[in-house]
Amino acid sequence: MKLDWGVMSNDYIRPGDLPGYTFAILWLIMSAALGPWINDAITGLATLEHRVDPYFRDPFNRLFQRPLTNFVQLLLRLTHRNPETRLCQEIPIAGEDGYTQTIIQLMGDFLKREYADRIAERAGNTKTYGVVSAEFEVLPDIPTSLRKGIFASARRFPAWIRFGGPGPLSPPDVKDAGILSIGIKLLGVPGEKLMPDETQTQDLSGISCPTFTTPNVVENVKLQRAIGARTPVFYFINPFDSHYLDMAMQGLYSRMNTSPLEVSYWSCVPSLLGEGTAMKYSVRPRSNARTRIPWNPPDNWLRQAMAATLSSQDVEMDFLVQVQTDPKRMPVEDASIEWPESLSPFLPVAKITIPRQTFDTTERDRLARELSFNPWHTIADHRPLGNLNRARRAIYLQLSQLRQSMNREPHIEPTAPHPGE
Repeated sequence: MKLDWGVMSNDYIRPGDLPGYTFAILWLIMSAALGPWINDAITGLATLEHRVDPYFRDPFNRLFQRPLTNFVQLLLRLTHRNPETRLCQEIPIAGEDGYTQTIIQLMGDFLKREYADRIAERAGNTKTYGVVSAEFEVLPDIPTSLRKGIFASARRFPAWIRFGGPGPLSPPDVKDAGILSIGIKLLGVPGEKLMPDETQTQDLSGISCPTFTTPNVVENVKLQRAIGARTPVFYFINPFDSHYLDMAMQGLYSRMNTSPLEVSYWSCVPSLLGEGTAMKYSVRPRSNARTRIPWNPPDNWLRQAMAATLSSQDVEMDFLVQVQTDPKRMPVEDASIEWPESLSPFLPVAKITIPRQTFDTTERDRLARELSFNPWHTIADHRPLGNLNRARRAIYLQLSQLRQSMNREPHIEPTAPHPGE
């Protein structure tokens, strides 16, 4: 039962509904009185799990992550209606602009309240582990059907890459949610951009889970309200409007990570690969090496692990794309549905090289705050698709402007890093 709190009156409540509404009212009262305490207790259990991750998570994932993911995805497909009937089809949600503005308002209020007297961080993908200089090399031998946009020909782009945490706060790494994020900003990309505030960049982003936290902007409003009330866990466990399956997907990929350089990332939402073709993309480390996590890791373990690796060696990652081939099983508008690799595998189209460098500096931290990542920093061949992407255009732009104005720091369109920087 999903309750409409605006119509709970005697004119609408039938006698048979009274037990359910009574329980609903008790839930509402409990949420208001005890919500933050219950939320913190549940996240405390997740912290305990993160502490034992180094001893069991890798073998668990090898044996169970994919079968459990497939089962959760089966349930999501059974419960989520997909009206899409053709490839690359977008179906706007009624009132989409209003939901977008509500998200901006809620996240903006959170920023102003949380960072009133200190440096403002991002409202999402909050904690910066590091901004690194990199090279994005388009491979010479990719299939002809994939040679669109930035992948049209073999070439190299300098890049800045930001590795970050989920947010909306920046706790010690062992206490964070365990879903990491990546933001790639390619430089020197020719062609007219869909957002005019940057003219030479192409932004690509992802998280360390193949599906997004919420399926669409409607549900994202609910999550932002829960975050504002300091009870984000309640978004998932509310018995009257639960998101247990989304919680299960995030939980299967949430963990105490070894290093941001040793994690796979997914775009979760699609974009164009030339007109008429939709794609998702993924970033995956080439090496299977894993940094050993101490029992009681430092608060900024992930930053320190990155710094230790890049102090002595280069890091290589693959950039892969997956083409939509089935509109029913590979929806554009529902970010909770994973596109099956059995229908369309991820294929490598580029190599990312992060050279050995020192990034944990004051200058790089300032650069992290000055950079603005937005999927609409793109050429038309890679136009973002789906309601979450349409919303991100305004959400990312306005929240970035708010954050940078609070910090009295400008938005910059970065130039290419110097060799060895």
